[in-house]
Amino acid sequence: MDFKQEIIKILEKETGVKEISIEVPPDPSMGDYAFPCFSLAKVFKKNPNDIAEELGRKIRLSNIIEKIEIKGPYLNFFVKKETLVEDTLKRIIKEKDKYGSSNLGKGKKALVEHTSINPNASPHVGRARNALIGDSIVRLLKFQGYNVETHYFVNDIGKQIAMLVLGAEGKKNIKFDDLLKIYIEINKKVEENPELEKEVFGLLNKLENNDRKVRDKFKKIVEICVKGQAKIFSDLGIEYDKFDYESDYLFSKKTDDVLKALEKTGKLFVDEEKRKVLFKLAMKAPYLVLTRADGTSLYPLRDLAYTIDKHAKGENVIVLGEDQKLYFQQLKAALTLLKKEVPRVVHYSFVLLTEGKMSTRKGNVVLLEDFMKEALEKATNEIEKRHGKVNEKNAKKIAYGAIKYSILRVSAEKNVVFDWEQALNFEGDTGPYLQYAYARISSIFDKYGKKIDYKVDFSLLKDKEEIELVKLLNNFPDVVSNATEQLEPHIIATYLFMLSSQFSLFYNACPVLKVEDKLMRARLVLIDCVRGVLENGLQLLGIEVLEKM
Repeated sequence: MDFKQEIIKILEKETGVKEISIEVPPDPSMGDYAFPCFSLAKVFKKNPNDIAEELGRKIRLSNIIEKIEIKGPYLNFFVKKETLVEDTLKRIIKEKDKYGSSNLGKGKKALVEHTSINPNASPHVGRARNALIGDSIVRLLKFQGYNVETHYFVNDIGKQIAMLVLGAEGKKNIKFDDLLKIYIEINKKVEENPELEKEVFGLLNKLENNDRKVRDKFKKIVEICVKGQAKIFSDLGIEYDKFDYESDYLFSKKTDDVLKALEKTGKLFVDEEKRKVLFKLAMKAPYLVLTRADGTSLYPLRDLAYTIDKHAKGENVIVLGEDQKLYFQQLKAALTLLKKEVPRVVHYSFVLLTEGKMSTRKGNVVLLEDFMKEALEKATNEIEKRHGKVNEKNAKKIAYGAIKYSILRVSAEKNVVFDWEQALNFEGDTGPYLQYAYARISSIFDKYGKKIDYKVDFSLLKDKEEIELVKLLNNFPDVVSNATEQLEPHIIATYLFMLSSQFSLFYNACPVLKVEDKLMRARLVLIDCVRGVLENGLQLLGIEVLEKM
């Protein structure tokens, strides 16, 4: 039973008002849930205090509500603890790895496009945030029952790829690890000799005119990079169902269909440079250039064709850096003009170094693969200090979990600043701390050495620390629904830290194995449910659990 939703239903029935919102008070002494009556003041044209008084008298106590307190404009609800404990734990036991899912996406399709970084070098950590957020969103949608496809849009015909093709001329046996150096070198040469830029555009022109030799050169370089990038992300447990290539929209002529549709709107013009542009789409979206003077398409036109295609496969989500906000407004305005659906967008801020934003062109980067190696080395050292021996598989779980959590725990619109000491700390708001909570529960069961008996007396679980733990467990489906609806994985991370912290309080106050048998068995069921919810939540962040740490 979702106690929050049950109380909302009661309030909606008594007031006749839909979409009522209730909150969790900061102090348990103020109730388990609170309803601020301010939102009803305009509806009933009454003082919120008077509304609270009237509702408090009308709502009857039940098998859910134990007590109602009226505090000014607030109605504070106290739920029946025995019902809360028994109902919540039985539901977790029954639903297991499905607990937390509300099946919001049952019968629905979704396509999530994420990462989509330029295939010109090994990804840096700043851009990897795109992949981590996107992967967590995919996991959330799948957990909620959506049929999800994960796509990666490969910009395989842009200026940056042409630069790489030029830089690779005369070089043999090029490997993925060589690409960043080549890219940095050619950028430096072009800066020193602007004439080289003509060669870059010459390559692009030949490509757009379907020069077979040039097209093969582009394809070779791009495939080296895509495979290399995919391997790095795969090591982090991030997979893609399909790689979509921008060149397909160049050579398939789907862009022509989009141009024809735009011409019919009367908003497409030829500017003084003979380019086709969309003028004054909206206040926040200035004109959008779609073609060059020679009529060849630019990225925005190909992206429009691609986005229209994507929507044929279901609800569409895209993850973009904050530097793409203006461009997305332009894309949105163009799609609206064509009466096409607009993707739901998640914009993220970047991962910063002390000297500022990372740049692949300048070489001022922390490569993701180097960061992963560093994390693994530090995690290995920490395990050696604790246990004297290292299980490499576990070390990777800790290292990669630390990377993911340190990035995903921060809301997308805020910057992430690297802090090795914090990310790999076994205490505080970190991935290892959450994994350690799971491992600590598993160690209790190792000591117990028997199968769990789920037929217990739930009424024995009545200490403050136990009740607060159960209340958090009961809130998990609501937390997952909020994270899914808002496309914000940090909501899951915040919840898991709260759950782990509350378990620590319980662990210190309530012995599990050194109490009488009935209470011991009840507490074992409680911590088993905590362990299950921790695993479900960590899975939504792409973080693996460990039995021992």
